[in-house]
Amino acid sequence: MAQRLTRPSTERQPRRSSGRTTARASARHQWWTPYAFMAPYLALFLTFVVVPIGYGLWISLHAWDINVPAKPFVGLDNYQELFDPNGVDGPRFWLAMRATGIFTALSLPFLLVVPLFVALLMNRRFRGRNLYRAVYFAPYVLGVAVIGLLWRFLLDGNIGMVNHYLGLIGLPDDVQWTTDTPAAWWALVLVTVWWTLGFNAVIYLAGLQDIPAELYESARVDGAGAWQRFVHVTLPGLRPVALFVVNSTLLASANMFGQSYLITAGAPADETKTAIFLIAETGLRRFEMGSASAMSFILALALMAASALVFRVFRERQEER
Repeated sequence: MAQRLTRPSTERQPRRSSGRTTARASARHQWWTPYAFMAPYLALFLTFVVVPIGYGLWISLHAWDINVPAKPFVGLDNYQELFDPNGVDGPRFWLAMRATGIFTALSLPFLLVVPLFVALLMNRRFRGRNLYRAVYFAPYVLGVAVIGLLWRFLLDGNIGMVNHYLGLIGLPDDVQWTTDTPAAWWALVLVTVWWTLGFNAVIYLAGLQDIPAELYESARVDGAGAWQRFVHVTLPGLRPVALFVVNSTLLASANMFGQSYLITAGAPADETKTAIFLIAETGLRRFEMGSASAMSFILALALMAASALVFRVFRERQEER
């Protein structure tokens, strides 16, 4: 009987020793395990983000022409040129920044409100709902080249189908959508909204489906109507999603290039030539890569400030509640 009582203790002893050995081995390797998992991402981040940013900053400090072997160091001259009202690049750059601001201010409200309305409809239960979702998201899968060329012909002032159908319903049929303002601005905005609203609608829809149904039931019990439920339940529940939508839409609108390049070509008189359009033209057509890089960094700083402002506004609203 005594042997039976002592035998289990002798059998458990090696197991405890093995456990301590495993713990010591895992502790020795614990410090480098996170870095091993992060290494692939860090390598890609350094290669495709940090290095290009540093190289672009280096180029912006030089008179960099890809066709000329000599690329002299000019310091901040490229940046000073952009703030010189009597210079060559300065007035053109700020005209392009103004065009970027106009497009962003006109398109942002539509790209925030219209997709939300579409998402509210898609969140309801009705026959053919999946087809309805696919139809609204379908334009987003098309490339900007397809969208630009398609609407270039549809909006043509002479042979475009848009003016043709406007004339059939008694509206002016001589609108020059691609060469006159403000028609050109509204053409760019409406084309962009038609093309990209599906993406924002899907993001909103995901946020709507994450709002607990119990909140709506409680609001109904308390006598809240449809508008009150939307204001006091739906909008607060969508705040995290709305932050992402507002920030990403702001950055995407400020980086608009393909629509302006393909539909209006910057007309009339470069009024619809956005900052990205001018940067591409300066660097790839005029081969002034130093000036183009300086423009890019100023635009990036402006977008960083705008993004920080969006985060601050949402944070203040959250603190008020």
